[in-house]
Amino acid sequence: MQTTIDPDEVAKFEAMAAEWWDPTGKFKPLHMMNPVRLDYITTQIAAEFGRDLSTDKPFEGLRLLDIGCGGGLLSEPMARLGATVIGADAAERNLPVARLHAEQSGLEIDYRHTTAEALAEAGEKFDVVLNMEVVEHVADPLAYLTACQALLKHGGLMICSTLNRNPKSYAMAIFGAEVVMRWLPKGTHEWKKFITPDELFDLITKAGLEPVDRKGFVFNPVLWKWSISARDLSVNYVTASIKK
Repeated sequence: MQTTIDPDEVAKFEAMAAEWWDPTGKFKPLHMMNPVRLDYITTQIAAEFGRDLSTDKPFEGLRLLDIGCGGGLLSEPMARLGATVIGADAAERNLPVARLHAEQSGLEIDYRHTTAEALAEAGEKFDVVLNMEVVEHVADPLAYLTACQALLKHGGLMICSTLNRNPKSYAMAIFGAEVVMRWLPKGTHEWKKFITPDELFDLITKAGLEPVDRKGFVFNPVLWKWSISARDLSVNYVTASIKK
């Protein structure tokens, strides 16, 4: 079976596995960004499936895959909103951390040490695929996105976020985050593997999905907070696409 897993990338995240739920640890940037990620994700799912976010379990009846789930920072809120959640990760050490935290939180989440390709080969199907900050770490982005497309039911939604490739993204995501702020270990990201929004839209289209939206996640160092922007996709950004 073909795989797009990059063993070196997996090793990076396995080395940090114990720190997933430490908001001041190596995953501090994700903890800081998580509210805006969740805002975008929940808004897109609610719009696509006609769900009312003011209800208790608005995503009940939806089967959702969090690919590259890590410690479960997105899987857990999706489960709280009523979705049936499968969290998949190629880094095996992440999963005991995720399972323990879900158990302590009283949540039922099916965490699996597997890949998008293996799930697709097994015939798994989902209403929603969350594909957040993963595509810049795989060996073959098009093959990986094609596997994600195969995992979606017709009418299903994929939400995919990554990092733009330009001098600003290098300055902020690598030099700033890894060298100056030391939010992440050096070498966490490779700038050459970053993907521009136009490149990602082209890859998503070639994979058989229809891109319908893209927004930027923008960090304000003065207010020390993240926000969603319709115009600024210069560093972190997110896309939504549909399987027709």
